[in-house]
Amino acid sequence: MNTLVAFFEKLGGEMLQRAYEHVYLVFLAMVIAIAIALPLGIYLTRSRWPKLASAVMGAAGIVQTVPSLALIAFIVLIFALAALPTIGTLPALVALVLYALLPILRNTYTSIRQVDPSVIEVATGMGMKPHQILFSIELPLSLPVIMAGIRISTVWTIGIATLCGLIGAGGLGDLIIKGLRSIQMDYLLAGTAPAAALALIFDWILSGLEKWLTPEGLRKNGGSKTAGA
Repeated sequence: MNTLVAFFEKLGGEMLQRAYEHVYLVFLAMVIAIAIALPLGIYLTRSRWPKLASAVMGAAGIVQTVPSLALIAFIVLIFALAALPTIGTLPALVALVLYALLPILRNTYTSIRQVDPSVIEVATGMGMKPHQILFSIELPLSLPVIMAGIRISTVWTIGIATLCGLIGAGGLGDLIIKGLRSIQMDYLLAGTAPAAALALIFDWILSGLEKWLTPEGLRKNGGSKTAGA
């Protein structure tokens, strides 16, 4: 008990500060990723060039194959060549957004494409315009699967954000790096435990939101499936 009290007296304040920085960084990255991937996924379902969707998905998939540390280093190199800041929030955000894009983009595109064509045909026959069909039928039916993609991206981003401490972006990665450099187990615990807890908490929250957004009829049929997951 005394050990636990001493631990929080020593690192409690810094843990809260780093956890706040971590959540803030992840939140910004997810907002940007959603703002890019969601409209892009919708656009690809309307594109007259089928190969465009394959090309975009392939490019997003390539990013996923690059190890996260290597991607961060590559972005720092690009920023250095472009005379942009190589440390801090900006390069970290770029790396996190790139990693977060694929699940959201893929789930948005696939779920809209999988909407029953007969439903679209009925809506068209009723005189609904394309934008009305999108917002009144396609997106509501696709929302649970889109949320599944957001949930996956969020959990990934929380984990990858710990590496961003290497480039001065703050967050819980700073505590982990301190612990590794000085071989101090309390710093390692102060960084890894909150990071794991954040991933579990956000996964639970978004999983509940995903189920809540799933139409009752789909729940009875086994719930929504994550497209491509």
